[in-house]
Amino acid sequence: MPELPEVETMVRGIRPALLGRTIVRASLSHIDVLRGVTRPRLLRILTGATIHDVTRRAKHGVIHLERYRFVLQPGMTGNLLIYDRALAAAESKYAVLRAQLDSGVEFVFRDVRRIGTLLLLDERGWARYDAGLGPEPLDPGLTVEAFAERLRHSRAAIKKVLMDQRRLVGIGNIYANEALFRAGIDPSKPAHRVSAEAWPRLFQHTQRLLRAAIDSEGTTFRDYRTGTGQPGSFQLELMVYERQGEPCRRCGTRLAGTHDIDGRITVFCHRCQG
Repeated sequence: MPELPEVETMVRGIRPALLGRTIVRASLSHIDVLRGVTRPRLLRILTGATIHDVTRRAKHGVIHLERYRFVLQPGMTGNLLIYDRALAAAESKYAVLRAQLDSGVEFVFRDVRRIGTLLLLDERGWARYDAGLGPEPLDPGLTVEAFAERLRHSRAAIKKVLMDQRRLVGIGNIYANEALFRAGIDPSKPAHRVSAEAWPRLFQHTQRLLRAAIDSEGTTFRDYRTGTGQPGSFQLELMVYERQGEPCRRCGTRLAGTHDIDGRITVFCHRCQG
């Protein structure tokens, strides 16, 4: 958390307020979120910069400046937020980055546990960074054949491969659990043993799942909020994630949970995903 639907929702929420605006001042409370840039350099480049675009790539929000990409990865507890009022004390407590815009609106990167990261990349640096990421699962140009080709040669568990950002971006633990359940695939099965018939199911269910989660503005359990501070609602639609020990909503079998696949909780149905 947040994964592709959550970051996409945050970006859509903040984009109207940021697009075309100039950052008049910026502050950073902690430096442990920085990667490859110092606090003085980051704040110097942000101050006075005009925001030309705000997009998402993988699980990153990307703010396009004239010569740089300011890349924000929320990590487990990060949020990209817009405030049109003064922050309350509780809101200020975890506001790692604050950027005042010429419109009077304030953009805030809030991160309770400071697991997120901030990068400042020039165009060449961004091109290198972007090249290390896999394709977007909702890219209209991504075919089922290309999807399967990127995943099917690994001997690792299909759940782990599905979350490998070098192969395919944006999918983390929540949506990997859900996509594999919907496709009827055992999450522990080695990717190279997934049947030819199963790949189209996984491709289609992954895309449908991500689109539905975006429509519901993401999944909120604890920290995630949209760009305007509201919770998402896709948690109401989850079939398996965080439901270990409960009955399967399809067949009634008690859902199993394990940490053996990748150290994170994997929830699945023995009957539906056999």
